[in-house]
Amino acid sequence: MLEHLTTETRNKKTMNLDELTPLELLEVMNEEDHKVAQAVKQEIPQIAKAVEVITMAIKQGGRLIYMGAGTSGRIGLLDAVECPPTFGTAPEEVIGLIAGGERAFIKAVEGAEDNEQLGVQDLQDIKLTAKDVVVGIAASGRTPYVIGGLEYANSIGTPTVAVSCNKDSAIGTIAKIAIEVVNGPEVLTGSTRLKAGSSQKLICNMLSTASMIGTGKVYGNLMVDVQLTNEKLVERAKRIVMDATDCDAETAENYLKQADQKPKIAIVMILAGLSKEDAVQRLEASQGFVRQAIQ
Repeated sequence: MLEHLTTETRNKKTMNLDELTPLELLEVMNEEDHKVAQAVKQEIPQIAKAVEVITMAIKQGGRLIYMGAGTSGRIGLLDAVECPPTFGTAPEEVIGLIAGGERAFIKAVEGAEDNEQLGVQDLQDIKLTAKDVVVGIAASGRTPYVIGGLEYANSIGTPTVAVSCNKDSAIGTIAKIAIEVVNGPEVLTGSTRLKAGSSQKLICNMLSTASMIGTGKVYGNLMVDVQLTNEKLVERAKRIVMDATDCDAETAENYLKQADQKPKIAIVMILAGLSKEDAVQRLEASQGFVRQAIQ
């Protein structure tokens, strides 16, 4: 019953979209986009509940698993693949599943999102356990692939979160935690890659970033577990060590070499006056939190 979904209704401000000049059209789009952050704000209490569950799961060796179809699946996959370089997570620690498999990221796989069993199979293929957390993403809130995945996750005791853009959504009813952001009708009717997609990206940003902060991946506002996979990140790591310790570039570079290019270890070595081995032990004792390790 698509006609009853907010994401599928027509926007009265844009009934003459095809008659607008480029400037007028962009002004309307920008005006509508301003509503997204406020809509997400209304769901922060629910997002916070999800962050607490995800943080606990990761601390206990579980995984954060996003699953969705189309734009929703791509947004979850995007957030997942950016966690290793940003937070130093293992590739299997945050996973993005998209209906139709990885090839669907580039080209739609017809019918994949309508298959509930495919959602179940994808979770079985990665050996889902009760230690993990499954976040189902669907703008409409009714995608069968996501419904199947969430129901399977519930059946084995895995914590579940739903991210949708309609109130009282099907996936919100199934999941243990429902995040339902109402952005209003899209500028282009039914094109949920617009406001709905923007809100989903903001929510995924919150879920992963806040959870990683909660597991010791950040010191102050510095990404101290960043992986030095390219020249830009090598320089960023040096700057991170300098900012955290007030040392100069030469000192930062020297300690990074001693710390096997791991900013977190270098920072603890400098601030606590420790050897690499002692810094590693201190971090292990503090569960990876720099602030506790240097006290």
